[in-house]
Amino acid sequence: MKRLLIVVGVLAVAVVGLILAVRSYKPPTPENIGVTNGQLAPCPDSPNCVSSYATDPEHAMDPLPLTGSASEAQDRLVQIVMSMPRTEIVVNEPGYIHAEFRSQIMDFMDDVEFYIDEEAQVVHFRAAARLGRSDMGVNRQRMEEIGTAFATNP
Repeated sequence: MKRLLIVVGVLAVAVVGLILAVRSYKPPTPENIGVTNGQLAPCPDSPNCVSSYATDPEHAMDPLPLTGSASEAQDRLVQIVMSMPRTEIVVNEPGYIHAEFRSQIMDFMDDVEFYIDEEAQVVHFRAAARLGRSDMGVNRQRMEEIGTAFATNP
């Protein structure tokens, strides 16, 4: 019985150590972040990304309609994003926002970008996990939540 308690204790310490190590790791910002030739980067083949530029059902979402001025829309987006937990705005430049979202338990990082296209009167976006293959629909759900908040607070 004493040996079992020791083994369980050692395993518990190892698991806690692993969790702390994973939480302290911040993967580097992907190189494809930003607007290139008037567009955000395409989603990878993995199902952990959604984008208003994508055309396949797994990744595609409609862009947000632009109501009001671009600067008003940008201010609303920043306010919505900052009201969400474990979020940091990395870039907030006219017409473009890059935010990082961290998951609650393991601190996995997602990148969310917004590109305000005044000519097309839409806000394009891309939301993608930095690591792994699946995000269990978190980025789609997050963008649906942001889209709803954006539409109800013009």
